[in-house]
Amino acid sequence: MGVAIDAGRLGVGLTRPNPAVGAVIAKNGRILASGWHLAAGQPHAEIEALRNLTSPDQARGATIYITMEPCSTQGRTPPCTSAIIDAKIKAVVYGATDPNPKHAGRAHGILEALGVQVRSGVRAAECAALNTAWNKWVATGLPFVIAKAGMSLDGKISSHPSARWITSAAARKDAMCLRASCQAVLVGAETVRADNPMLTIRGLRGSHDQPWRVVWSRTGKLPPKCHLLADRHRDRTLVFAGKSLRAVLRDLAGRGVEQVLIEGGGRVLGEAFDRRLVDRVVFYIAPTLLGGPVPAVGGLGVAGNEQRIHLANPQYKLVGGDVRVEADVNPASS
Repeated sequence: MGVAIDAGRLGVGLTRPNPAVGAVIAKNGRILASGWHLAAGQPHAEIEALRNLTSPDQARGATIYITMEPCSTQGRTPPCTSAIIDAKIKAVVYGATDPNPKHAGRAHGILEALGVQVRSGVRAAECAALNTAWNKWVATGLPFVIAKAGMSLDGKISSHPSARWITSAAARKDAMCLRASCQAVLVGAETVRADNPMLTIRGLRGSHDQPWRVVWSRTGKLPPKCHLLADRHRDRTLVFAGKSLRAVLRDLAGRGVEQVLIEGGGRVLGEAFDRRLVDRVVFYIAPTLLGGPVPAVGGLGVAGNEQRIHLANPQYKLVGGDVRVEADVNPASS
């Protein structure tokens, strides 16, 4: 399964709106072939692995290891359960169960009914981690939400007009990579009015799709000459007026957005935490003190310590002299 997980990683970020999946075929203690899902519309990982066998007869009596439960319904491609049965595979071992309630566990029953040995849940957490955002998108109809902020040590995000940046160039480049991993970047209208951000992908090697640039606003009124409405990516700008933040996220999910980066400002981040919409935080903390009235996270806050939002699996990294803090929001807090 470890080899299958490594294969699945090769497809991460390339398969939307499908999940990244890896597969390995083995027999008599020897790996015969592996494969991964290359892109939507292309064969699934199981089919790629079967195609990579030296001869089709090798599959007879073999075991296939798959990071996710094989598909059991007709989509852009035929169901993988049929291909497994036709290949005379003896046993199927998979890690993560399909999060779609319509499909979850269905393949297990189909395969066992036809005499295929099935084992599930092997290294399930690692397998599921290949598709963290996709899993939430499929199961809930909402995107995976990352809250990002660059702040001073005292938690402020508004620097003096003569010095725009709080964090280092290295931290900003790291944050640009984070932006490139998302299909939408969301800010509040006040951030657009105050900072006139571009919210584009810049300074990274290779080609990257421009994420949707999303503005959450009470009125929908923005400066007509701001970058988001006037530059060459203006057709990738969405302005939502008078909608709840949850409704905006659901609309984005309907557009195929699996992962959203909320970049601020403090009001938007505060609302996201107040409404328990955040799944992960990535904060860059500069070794400086600013003071002033603008906090990184505003909102109503919690009514008592028992309602605090707890962060799980925190990771700390020094980036250009700043501390990068990444952590998952404890599901119990959401």
